[in-house]
Amino acid sequence: MASTEKRRIAVTGIGLVTPVGNTTEETWSGLLAGKSGAGQITNFDASGFSTTIGAEVKGFDPVERVPDPKIRKYCSRSHAFALAAAEEAFADAGISPTPEDSHRWGLAVGAGMMSVAYDDLKVIHDHATDESGYFDSDGLVKEDFPANPVNFCRWQSNAGLGLLTKQFGIRGYATSVHTACASGGQAIGSALKAMRRGQCDYMLAGGFDSMLNPIGISGFCLLGALSTDNDNPTGASRPFDETRNGFVLGEGAGFLVLEDWDKAVERGASIYAELAGDGNSLSCYRITDSPPDGNGPIQAIHQALGDADTTMEEIDYVNAHGTSTQMNDRSECAAMKAVFGERIDEVKVSSTKSCMGHLIAAAGAVEAAVCCLAIRDGVAPVNANYKNPDPDCDVNLVTGEPQRGKIRAALTNSLGFGGSNSSLVFRNPESVNPKEIS
Repeated sequence: MASTEKRRIAVTGIGLVTPVGNTTEETWSGLLAGKSGAGQITNFDASGFSTTIGAEVKGFDPVERVPDPKIRKYCSRSHAFALAAAEEAFADAGISPTPEDSHRWGLAVGAGMMSVAYDDLKVIHDHATDESGYFDSDGLVKEDFPANPVNFCRWQSNAGLGLLTKQFGIRGYATSVHTACASGGQAIGSALKAMRRGQCDYMLAGGFDSMLNPIGISGFCLLGALSTDNDNPTGASRPFDETRNGFVLGEGAGFLVLEDWDKAVERGASIYAELAGDGNSLSCYRITDSPPDGNGPIQAIHQALGDADTTMEEIDYVNAHGTSTQMNDRSECAAMKAVFGERIDEVKVSSTKSCMGHLIAAAGAVEAAVCCLAIRDGVAPVNANYKNPDPDCDVNLVTGEPQRGKIRAALTNSLGFGGSNSSLVFRNPESVNPKEIS
């Protein structure tokens, strides 16, 4: 049973680096305009793959956004995105850790799955394989092998966590979450729970990822998960459209600054939304697909609503996981129809992956930020590229242009490979919290 005395958590800062903008407002303006971040991959030669398109972060200068060379030396591409997005989130919130309160600050991150960069693997291939291309460990101890211990440190799964704590002086609770596409959402949910337990008064929470490299592309191509509409990159991601044929792989980072509601009000902070509910489940259906009946997502959504002390009648907008794959979109729509019932036609739904592509471990965090911005401005962003209705996905999609109107509460879903399901509920700060009603 949901507690009636949950600590209220405010979202007071947002930072984003995405394929449609290198800041929060650039990203938000791009989404409202239905701008696509997809195009031909430029960071490496993808011509040998069945998919040659992706949603890359563009014009990002790591030297400018991560000015400390000692920190930058240990950064992967996605770590630099994370540091830049976190910096913006702190600046937006107008608060950051100090020596006096750093022990009351926590950090929860959704981290990407890539543990070794392609270029680093190529070094091993060039120096430690025999004439037939098989691994030869003797090559690792030869004098000409360019061993670099920094590479080992850079590709640890908690490397981004360490860089963020060092850069911003966070000394409290810290955790790194990797549950594939659900990582960012579950990291924010972990932050919510840590704050409710009283471990922290403030949290930096979010996710980061970049799998736009030969290894990432090859894996998803082998799974048949990516769109092969290489001649139409801006229209390739079309969630819920009957002709959808896979997602567009993206990259980026998103972070929220969370703080105790009373402390935020006391210091006069601008509050985007209340982070009100978190729900999780494990579908255990297929490694790449959600159950056709939506069973796992249904559980996560119900948990999030219950945790938020919110009913489905209060949800006005759903930022859907909506990857643009046949199975995922069908399963998620089945879940939404099961949860919302006859009210499904009243709930605005969109997948902003239609513009940004799929940011994998960063997706849930970026889309949580989108919910907060939608609440702030009273507008639901568009589900781009939708032209051909799918009878299995007959929900109230926001098409053509954004839809305006007050959003009392928003739900975001993140449904990861392997069956990890995450749902978060954000409440409009102007709404009355049910526990305050006498």
